[in-house]
Amino acid sequence: MKDLFIKNDIQKLWLDKLYKKETDFKSGSQETDELAKFPKENILELVRMGYTALTLPKEYGGEGLRVYDMVLFQETIASFDGATGLSIGWHIGTIGELYEKKLWSDDRLNFFAKEVLDGALVNRAVSEAQTGSPTRGGRPGTAAVKKDGRWVINGRKNFTTMSPALTYFLTSAWIEEKQAIGFFLLHKDTEGLSIEETWDVISMRGTESHDLVLDNVKVDDSMLVEINEGPRGNKINGWVLHIPACYLGIAQAARDYAIRFANEHSPNSIKGPISELPNVQRLLGEIELELMRARHFIYSVAEAYDDEERRPLIANELGAVKHTVTNSAISIVDKTMRVAGAKSLQRSNPLQRYYRDVRAGLHNPPMDDMTIHKLAIAAIEQDKKKAETLKNNEV
Repeated sequence: MKDLFIKNDIQKLWLDKLYKKETDFKSGSQETDELAKFPKENILELVRMGYTALTLPKEYGGEGLRVYDMVLFQETIASFDGATGLSIGWHIGTIGELYEKKLWSDDRLNFFAKEVLDGALVNRAVSEAQTGSPTRGGRPGTAAVKKDGRWVINGRKNFTTMSPALTYFLTSAWIEEKQAIGFFLLHKDTEGLSIEETWDVISMRGTESHDLVLDNVKVDDSMLVEINEGPRGNKINGWVLHIPACYLGIAQAARDYAIRFANEHSPNSIKGPISELPNVQRLLGEIELELMRARHFIYSVAEAYDDEERRPLIANELGAVKHTVTNSAISIVDKTMRVAGAKSLQRSNPLQRYYRDVRAGLHNPPMDDMTIHKLAIAAIEQDKKKAETLKNNEV
C-alpha cells in the first residue's frame, strides 16, 4: 500500500536501507517493552547509517530531505519498533525545524551541524508537571537568571524522550528580565544536569522519557540559542508530522500481523483459515479503509507543507492529521485484536503492545481538544469574513 507514496530514487534507496534493519529492529521489541529498556542499538545503528543527519540541509553537510521524506521513513521505522520510531523522530523533526526556519544564529547552526554529522542527538526538553503541555502556552517553571555574566538554570523537565542517548537537551526556561521563554542548548555532560529515571508507564516504555533535572546549571550567552515571546505551538511546523507517522507505522504493523494471522489460523470448527469468514473479512476491510484514509491524509499534507506557496494554507491541517491518524491507529489496532481474539492479550503477542503504544499518541501535541477547537474557530471566522465581504459588496 505504501509503495504508492514513493516518489523518487532517494526515497527508494533509504527505504531499502531501512528494510535491511527490519529483522534486527523487531527482534528486540518485546524485551524493550517488558524491561522498559531503551533500544540503544537501534538508535546507534541509525546514527551509523547517517539517518540522523538526513534532515540537515545540504549546505550544512546533510541530505536536505523534507517533511514528506521524513514521514515516509518514520512510518517505516515505527512499523519495526514504535519506541525507536518515536525516539528518533524527535531528533529528526527538531533538526528539520531548526534549519528550515533558521531559528539560531549562523555560527550556532554551523557548530551544531558538525555535531550532528559526528553523531550528536538532540531533543527539546519542554514539558513540566506543573504546566502541562507547552503547546497550551503555560510559562515554564524552569527559570534562567543572569549571575556574574552567566546564566544559571534551575528546574525539572518531564517526558524527555530518548534521555539515555541524547547528546544535547534543547531546554526551555523562563527568563524574567526578558519576559520571554528562552531555549538553552545544554550538553549532557554539563555540570548540574542529571537524568532521574521516572519513566514508569504502560505505553512507549522503551523511550525512557525520564525527568531532566537542572540544579544550578551554569552556561554562557552562546548557549541561549532561541527566545520566544509566545507559545511555539502557534507556529506552522510540519516537522511535527513525525508524531502521527509513528502511530501510522504501528497501525501498519498491527494490520500486517492480523492479515498473517487470519491466513494461517484455522480452528477445527471451520474448513480453511478464518480469513475466509465474512465477519473477519469485514474487519480486515475496515482496517484497510482506515489505513488508506489516514495515509492519504498525512502524505497529502506533508506534500503541501513542502510546497512553500501552499504551506500557509495548512495551519489547521497539521493538527487535524495528528488527530485523525492517531485515533485511526487506535481503531485499527482494536480491530486487529478482534481478528486475533483472546490471543491478542497474551504478553508474547505484539498486538497488546501495539495497542498500548498507539494510545500514547493521544498525549503527544497537539491535543485533540485544541485541534477541534481551532477547526471550529477557523470555520466561524471564515464565515464572518464571507458575510462581511457580501455586506460590503452590497453597499
